[in-house]
Amino acid sequence: MHYLHTMVRIKNLEESLDFYCNKLGLQEVERKENEKGRFTLVFLKAPGDTVDLEKKKAPLLELTYNWDTEEYAGGRNFGHLAYAVENIYEYCERLQRLGVTINRPPRDGRMAFIKSPDGISIELLQIGPTLPIDEPWQSMQNTGTW
Repeated sequence: MHYLHTMVRIKNLEESLDFYCNKLGLQEVERKENEKGRFTLVFLKAPGDTVDLEKKKAPLLELTYNWDTEEYAGGRNFGHLAYAVENIYEYCERLQRLGVTINRPPRDGRMAFIKSPDGISIELLQIGPTLPIDEPWQSMQNTGTW
């Protein structure tokens, strides 16, 4: 057994791709359009992950866009996605510059949470040792839920 992917339903394909690819830094590896089923699947990977599409083996994020309008409640009931980053402070600072709200700042030098446009919580974890506690993160309060 091996892990394949996590699927999240999205309401707006362009907005979600902008968030996941242009802001979060994921890369599109495969796209499937299904006219009969009226949906699009987009598979994304983290830049440091290796993907073997033949064997469908890799930690992928599957964005499912249903062409007909649907409302998806919450996102919090899904739990969260988690990605490891090289420097959590620099990564969160970059996200802020791109207009992403840091819902749970990395006050501990190790962990932060943000949300996608569809309300999916995303945990960001520091690779390696915890970074020294630093401002402005140490004093930053939570924003919304995460």
